Amino acid sequence: MRILFAGSSDIAVPSLEAVSRSHDIRGVLTNPDTPAGRGRNIRETPVKKKAEDLGLYLLQPPELDEEAVSEVKNLGAHLLVTVAYGTIFRKQFLDLFPRGGINLHPSLLPRYRGPAPLTAAILAGDPFTGITVQELALKMDAGDILLQKRLELSGDETTGSLMEKVAHLGAEMLVQTIDAMEQGTQESCPQDETGVSYCSMVTKEDGLISWESDAEYISRMIRAYDPWPGTYTYHKGIMLKILEGRVSRSTGHGHESRPGLVLGVDKSEGILIQTQKGCLAVSKLQLQAKKPLFWKDFINGNADIIGSVLGETE
Repeated sequence: MRILFAGSSDIAVPSLEAVSRSHDIRGVLTNPDTPAGRGRNIRETPVKKKAEDLGLYLLQPPELDEEAVSEVKNLGAHLLVTVAYGTIFRKQFLDLFPRGGINLHPSLLPRYRGPAPLTAAILAGDPFTGITVQELALKMDAGDILLQKRLELSGDETTGSLMEKVAHLGAEMLVQTIDAMEQGTQESCPQDETGVSYCSMVTKEDGLISWESDAEYISRMIRAYDPWPGTYTYHKGIMLKILEGRVSRSTGHGHESRPGLVLGVDKSEGILIQTQKGCLAVSKLQLQAKKPLFWKDFINGNADIIGSVLGETE
């Protein structure tokens, strides 16, 4: 089956590799290069880099206009396969593919339609998540389900570690689905619209800690926003990234104290910070423009953090 593969981010790379080994990829559609960082250096998508390594034909239109549609049409692809491309395709584009399109989505649809389902699952404290291969539809993530796999969560995952696992399992599921489509054995199931929920795009501001939240929620934030945007607060007006932290096992740490107050240290857990409910034990942190430090090394150079109230920007 001739395929146009569309994707951009790291999670799509294993799928591109897997599909290219067993099927005819006529082209790879990915986002244009963008300037990044202070030096405004040009940043290429991970999918572009992998496509070039594999010697595949590359398309990077700034938008799917008439010119892009014409170029795709000339490729003669039967099927559109998408992983984290980030665009809802219009009917004119989907009509180019006689076998339609399929999409890999890292959730158990219809739960968490949208751009950040892994982050949403961790933030909500879900005991499980999953991966879905679905038919592409004109409405976001609303297509019929072709294949699903449930993944149990241990409560230790970060978005980064979970994404790596999903990327490789999802690649296998995509190939399995395409093989079944070729053999005429693929079945589909409409989504249950009564179970639909949505997640939104993650922003830098989402990582700002409110110490009025409880320790359990903040500990989930730390994992959900790793690697991006990270979780942070302020110490004497300077940004302080909280890189690792868990709910403290200790009890009796000033439950009436002001949220954000740094109570002290626990030799087995780290720096203890009061929240609205419970204490957060921070084991790794980083002051702005400084290197990441484990809590003991951080305290050696920043002992004044004990007794301070975090979150104040001035």
